[in-house]
Amino acid sequence: MPDPRFFEALGPLPLGELAAAAGAGLSDPAAAGLKIRAVAILSRSGPDTVTFLADPKQAGVLAGRGAAACFVAPQAAGALPEGCVALLTPTPQAAYAAAAHLLHRPRAFGEQAIAADARLEAGVRLGSGVVVGPGAHIGSGTVIGPHAVIGPGVAIGRDCQVSARVSISFALIGDRVKILAGAVIGEAGFGAAAGAGGLVDLPQLGRVILQDGVTIGANSCVDRGAFDDTVLGENTKIDNLVQIAHNVHVGRNCVMAAHTGVSGSVAIGDGVQLGGRAGIADHLVIGDGARIGAAAGVMRDVPAGETWGGFPAKPIKQWMRETTWLTRNAAGRSRGKP
Repeated sequence: MPDPRFFEALGPLPLGELAAAAGAGLSDPAAAGLKIRAVAILSRSGPDTVTFLADPKQAGVLAGRGAAACFVAPQAAGALPEGCVALLTPTPQAAYAAAAHLLHRPRAFGEQAIAADARLEAGVRLGSGVVVGPGAHIGSGTVIGPHAVIGPGVAIGRDCQVSARVSISFALIGDRVKILAGAVIGEAGFGAAAGAGGLVDLPQLGRVILQDGVTIGANSCVDRGAFDDTVLGENTKIDNLVQIAHNVHVGRNCVMAAHTGVSGSVAIGDGVQLGGRAGIADHLVIGDGARIGAAAGVMRDVPAGETWGGFPAKPIKQWMRETTWLTRNAAGRSRGKP
């Protein structure tokens, strides 16, 4: 269930209504009156939720979950466990997105700049033009810079520094966190799926969690999770102009230099160092203490403690040997040598 501090629940709604809105057919018309409370990913589905199955190989994740219903392509419906109602559609992800919009809605700002039910502890300082949404909580000693926007339900710990024009939404933030000017925390991650009328945005129903002592550089972006959370561990330091996508988990005491880009659902261990303009492909694991050279493009898992560089990235000694060989042979050919 999406965090109620950030998302308003609009359900339960009848399964038949959700199927009609999503353009899906019910495999069991008798289930049209079944009440659905929420959408969920496969691993979190339950008796009053609807999920989607895009890859039949993942059907085993539903086993024992007791999901009420699942959007699925007709040819893959047989992979669903007994008792799970199939919602038949050629575009399961897009149908799931339509259902999510009917069941969940982000909480909205009110008309007041500082919401009446926002909780500001003693010693909080607000710059000019600050907006604090309903239900937000800001800890003692925290300073919020001019024109920063703190979204509904956001919790910020004690002795934090939030600089000018920062935007924070769908986030839980620890103590002694620094977020520098222009950074954006908690906006929707990038996700789209093909629907009957073209591409549709996939729902981003997760949160951002910044643990104690994290620093986020100027104009960096940390996206909220699609359903799970985006998490940055204690004392991790992010430079300016860094992009961290949805569902990324970063360990403790990591550093990322400017222009680094981390794709969705990457798991980064403790003490990892990423050089400037490094890029990490989605769903990879970067082991504890690994080091990624500047401008490297990481396309596969990096074992703990190793140093990688180049594009595509590989162990640094291998990359340097290959680069030296190419340089030497290119120079030889330019001089007419075979």
